[in-house]
Amino acid sequence: MQSFRVEPINDAVPDGLETIPAGINLLTGRNPIREAIKTGRDLEKLMVARGELSGSARQIVSMAKEAGVMVQLVERRRLDQIAQNHQGMVAYASAYQYASFEEIFEAAKVQGQPPFVVILDQVTDPHNLGAVIRTAVCAGAHGVIVPIHRAAGLTPAAVKASAGAVEHIKVVRVGNLNQTIRTLKDKGLWIFAADQAGEDYRSVKIVGPCALVIGSEGEGISALTLKMCDHRLKIPMAGEIGSLNASVAAGILMYAAFNGRNPVVQQ
Repeated sequence: MQSFRVEPINDAVPDGLETIPAGINLLTGRNPIREAIKTGRDLEKLMVARGELSGSARQIVSMAKEAGVMVQLVERRRLDQIAQNHQGMVAYASAYQYASFEEIFEAAKVQGQPPFVVILDQVTDPHNLGAVIRTAVCAGAHGVIVPIHRAAGLTPAAVKASAGAVEHIKVVRVGNLNQTIRTLKDKGLWIFAADQAGEDYRSVKIVGPCALVIGSEGEGISALTLKMCDHRLKIPMAGEIGSLNASVAAGILMYAAFNGRNPVVQQ
């Protein structure tokens, strides 16, 4: 069988995710990783030693890519620091099971409410993800959507930061964020983006089926994704600081949506 080389990718998960504690979330060796992919276990990423791939290694990498698992090339010594007898590959399993896209809408239907979704774009800090999940539950959201690439996933750190909230909301991981937004719009959701070039969020009433898109503190929302949003909302700020932590910005806008969707009944 002819061997082939996997090219390095530029949108790998940040190195911070590699500090995930070993144990049930760490898979080493070809057979355990192959079986995990075959059974549909959620994997945050597969790390593969640089070099020619052939035989079972080639098959596993192909299976991982087909399953939507991020494949990251690293030096072999890096894998040596993580585990022994790794056979050239190490995988990190998610600390919690992801939901399907349709489960978000089923949850909204069961509660008799129009869907309310939070979308994170390029948010790479697992603590931010956990904090967003926690606030999303409190604000009545039905789901949180994260992309596979350049984003934090349901690592132990994210699950812990959610303080148990991950048990009460659907967290969905998607391969193409823009296609997901397009699908949400087709389902009747209005898409609101957090953007400091937008209109003051206090002047906009968020009602009905909606989704909030939150970008990272440093990068914001990617240009193409921003173009797909129906409205852009800014959070006014006083003082010299130019941006808010992503989870704080998400919390402010989630409660703006909560207020619009749950108006106070005057006595």
